[in-house]
Amino acid sequence: MRIVVHGQQAFGKAVLERLLDGRDEIVAVCCPPDGVSGRMDPLKELALAKGLPVHQPTSWKNDQAAELMRSFAADLCVMVFVTLIVPRRVLEIPKLGTIQYHPSLLPLHRGPSSINWPIIRGESKTGLTIFWPDEEVDTGPILLQKEVEIGPDDTLGSVYFDKLFPLGVDAMLEAVDLVREEKAPRLDQDESRATYETWCEEADAKIDWSRPAQEIHCLIRGTDPQPGAWTTLGGHKLKVYGSKVQHEGGVPGEILDISEGGVLVAAGDGGIRIARVRPHNDRNKIPAQEFAKAQEILPGTYLE
Repeated sequence: MRIVVHGQQAFGKAVLERLLDGRDEIVAVCCPPDGVSGRMDPLKELALAKGLPVHQPTSWKNDQAAELMRSFAADLCVMVFVTLIVPRRVLEIPKLGTIQYHPSLLPLHRGPSSINWPIIRGESKTGLTIFWPDEEVDTGPILLQKEVEIGPDDTLGSVYFDKLFPLGVDAMLEAVDLVREEKAPRLDQDESRATYETWCEEADAKIDWSRPAQEIHCLIRGTDPQPGAWTTLGGHKLKVYGSKVQHEGGVPGEILDISEGGVLVAAGDGGIRIARVRPHNDRNKIPAQEFAKAQEILPGTYLE
């Protein structure tokens, strides 16, 4: 097949690497416009190294973008980590259509932060979906799905990098094979089960120490590494990572103990042991005990 790869970042690069080893022809690579940092996107970098044509439209909602897609004479477009909205008229230009990766079990957790929210909400499983996108957000027919467990100490980082990333690359290749073999299903999503969440942002990651310890633990895990759960100490923001639920309790927000295992903070029920923190004026995470010692923080201090 003649394939267009549309995406970005490490996941897009990994899918392109695998497709280049297969039986199909990559006729074009599309990725977002270059950012202000000057760093080249990994997908673009690989495409250029392999001598593939790279295109970076600022929008897919105009006639020029449609003509660009039409010029590829592609059989299939493979969308891997795409953030620009692509209208239906462009999605349907390739002879066999367009398939897309989404890191949740659609129709659950449609939207841009679909890995964060299941962890934050204490769910025990999530997964990925390869689907046929349409004009709405994450609503098209399902081609295939893969399920993964969310362990009790899994974080956003571990669920994505250890589970959904490698499994997603394999799933994209499996989906391409099914399309080539004319065996790819189109199963309608069950709208009665659909959920949608927007971006998980800084405001969503604020810790309320009056909440149950398990709920706080899930918030910390589901925002690690980004955007990072946070609290305040002395009026300054303090991000926290590496939490454990403990039975010891006290007044919510009170630091109960400081030891090599971290800093124990009282929650609404029980407590949270924090392993690492990132102060407001530092880019690096440091052991919580080390931070407490440097700041001369003692048990009885309150986080807000």
